[in-house]
Amino acid sequence: MKYYARIGSNEYEIEINRDKVTLNGEEITVDLSQCGAPELYSVLFGGRSYEMLVHPDRSEYTITFRSDQFQVQVEDERTRRLNTGRKAPALPHGELPVRAPIPGLVVSVLVQIGDEIVDGQPLVILEAMKMENEIRSLRAGTVRNVVVTQGQRVEQNEILLVIE
Repeated sequence: MKYYARIGSNEYEIEINRDKVTLNGEEITVDLSQCGAPELYSVLFGGRSYEMLVHPDRSEYTITFRSDQFQVQVEDERTRRLNTGRKAPALPHGELPVRAPIPGLVVSVLVQIGDEIVDGQPLVILEAMKMENEIRSLRAGTVRNVVVTQGQRVEQNEILLVIE
């Protein structure tokens, strides 16, 4: 399977076939195994042993390695092909209503009016079909209005809050 990893402005092509790993066309010897906590890994590379912490978040990983932290975006070959040529729709400037993608119960509202938020920040926890779903911000901005409260039932496409 082929993967593409981006760290900052650098992109790497990684191919994994059973025990063989190729990085940008060059075969490398690496051994990676999980040890202890789910996010702790032991890495054998270049005849040396290292430990690293890996925290996943969607298709991005925060990796702590030798006291340095890296944000790594990973995409598999299939996802890359599907996304090629796909352009994300431009988000409108000004007020942006955040709507419920599915009907459910508001478990918690994580922001208040006036809060500065960043792109991808969790805003509301919505329970649907016994699963909790994080509703995240589509862009950075300020919370202008919070329409829902904890314990409230909402329908699909109902406005939860407004960002500006």
